[in-house]
Amino acid sequence: MDLSRYTDTAVAYGTEYGLKIIAALLIFIIGKWAANKITVMVKKMMIHAKIDKTLVEFSESLLFFILLLMVALASLNALGVNTTSFVAVFGAASLAVGLALQGSLANVGAAVLIIIFRPFKVGDFIEAGGATGTVEDVNLFSTIISPLDNRTIIVPNSAIIGGNITNYSTKELRRVDHVFGIGYGDDLKLAKEVLLKIMMDEKRVLKDPAPFVAVSELADSSVNLITRAWVKSEDYWDVYFEQIELVKLTFDEKGISIPFPQMDIHQDRIEN
Repeated sequence: MDLSRYTDTAVAYGTEYGLKIIAALLIFIIGKWAANKITVMVKKMMIHAKIDKTLVEFSESLLFFILLLMVALASLNALGVNTTSFVAVFGAASLAVGLALQGSLANVGAAVLIIIFRPFKVGDFIEAGGATGTVEDVNLFSTIISPLDNRTIIVPNSAIIGGNITNYSTKELRRVDHVFGIGYGDDLKLAKEVLLKIMMDEKRVLKDPAPFVAVSELADSSVNLITRAWVKSEDYWDVYFEQIELVKLTFDEKGISIPFPQMDIHQDRIEN
């Protein structure tokens, strides 16, 4: 048996395909390194240009994915794989996977809409998708929201786009609204003066627009007074809670009652 012929054939094939494998690995390793560098460079340029953080994070992940896909195709081409047919097969497979993962793709589409129309950005305080809190991140599939108690809520982007979005951070000012009930026998004018003074004495309450007090309803067991005061958005919650406490303490001091639901029970005496 002529072993030299087989040996020569093995060496020839090993040399040919070995070089292709080495070339493919080098292309992938160097290409991935270059993709990382390009992505970081583009991110720094976008940050330097003061582009919105939400758009920066989204663009970074999308750019890296596209570059890595190009590197993978180049590596396969170096191995001798027909990338044209591969792309066709990949497209057909993507269609099948897309049909199976319609929900996930809907989240990606919703992410694009969020980036384009920008109903909110990272750092905004919003109410959307059943969650209320500060937006920490927007990625391809979900939006990360941190509520006031410092939890982390991951909301699918499709749930956010599919419902109402309330953004509390877009306006510089917010209005603090309260409704306080007093008894029908209490001094209405005194109650209005007390409420107005509480708002006027609060330094964080703006004088323009001026605070407002009025009778809003003659309810079953109380006369309801509505108060409206404008504050800076960052002061909203502090003023909101402090006003409630201060009104209760001041009403107690002035002898103004705050009615609460009561039930009178009458017992009929049945004689034998």
